[in-house]
Amino acid sequence: MFQQDRLNSELTFIQKVKKLDYILIFSIFLLSLISLLVMYSTDGGEILYHTKSHFVKLVVFFLLMLAISFFNIKIWHFSSYYIYIAGLILLIWVSFYGVKVSGSQRWIDLYFIVLQPSELMKIGIILCLAKYYHRLKLDNANSFLSIVISLSIILIPLILVLAQPDLGTSILIALSGLIILWLGGVKVKYFIFSFITFLISLPFIISFLKPYQKLRILTFLDPDRDPLGAGYQIIQSKIAIGSGGLQGKGFLKGTQSYLDFLPEKHTDFIFTLFSEEFGFIGSIVLLIIYTIIIIRIIRIGAISRSNFAKLFCFGFAFAIFIYIVVNLAMVLGLLPIVGSPLPIMSYGGSSMLATMIGFGIVMSAKINHKQMIA
Repeated sequence: MFQQDRLNSELTFIQKVKKLDYILIFSIFLLSLISLLVMYSTDGGEILYHTKSHFVKLVVFFLLMLAISFFNIKIWHFSSYYIYIAGLILLIWVSFYGVKVSGSQRWIDLYFIVLQPSELMKIGIILCLAKYYHRLKLDNANSFLSIVISLSIILIPLILVLAQPDLGTSILIALSGLIILWLGGVKVKYFIFSFITFLISLPFIISFLKPYQKLRILTFLDPDRDPLGAGYQIIQSKIAIGSGGLQGKGFLKGTQSYLDFLPEKHTDFIFTLFSEEFGFIGSIVLLIIYTIIIIRIIRIGAISRSNFAKLFCFGFAFAIFIYIVVNLAMVLGLLPIVGSPLPIMSYGGSSMLATMIGFGIVMSAKINHKQMIA
């Protein structure tokens, strides 16, 4: 075993290149290409700001993903707690000095990119909990102390993100953390009891929501109550998706988008534009690409010898799955609008950066899948 670890740590650059998961890389590249074409469509068939910015971010972050891939998985294990703490510091910093837009204070202006720390925390919390459960024995995973520590790791950033306020991202962070607890060996009964407690306390929780958050819930239950106001976005989204039909209206021919009936079409509602132009068949193809990506990540986790790599890969695969489900359910009117971007497809530097970093760590786990971590 030690001989194998030593040999694995001395892989040459060429050997590392050969060990990359090229199916995963090609799937990410294909998804990036599709997202660029859709972004071009949101700009009305012209190379304008969103298309240019999206292209630059795709190139830079894709290269960053490849660079991260060549780091030894032990480096990510060693730095997991530091990454989590750095994320907390950024969340505290943004609460005092962040850029405030539309009543929310979520961003830090770094001149070359407007960073949203809560997006990076989606990766930081998976790394932190993967390291925590890496060497924790199954019996200890259900001890009172372990559960308190794990929940504290989740709740601290959760509270900071809720204060911004950003309910959608906080829910995604919580789900990303909870899946690691389940994978780490926490018994199902605790999740069931917690869910029942959550349902009982739901009316009490709703009373603490901001007025616009309550309005989103009411709009979700009945979009037609305010068709020209709060319900406008989701009504137009469903019209656009339905009008796409089986084959779609064709690239650059989406009437809902081009006539500006659909606001925010380049961010959270990017799937609506895609579905209108490429129809049901195009949507299925897009979902197949996402499915291949998730399956490849799970496969890398399955062949990894270290528990840390397994936990991260499985946790990240689940997180990607949740982001996709929440976004699609949101634009289809099956969930309230919570501001959840579609991975890679949606416009947004912080979300894409966090996703590409996650892919890079997964690729690092693939290259070093035979390596054990003490």
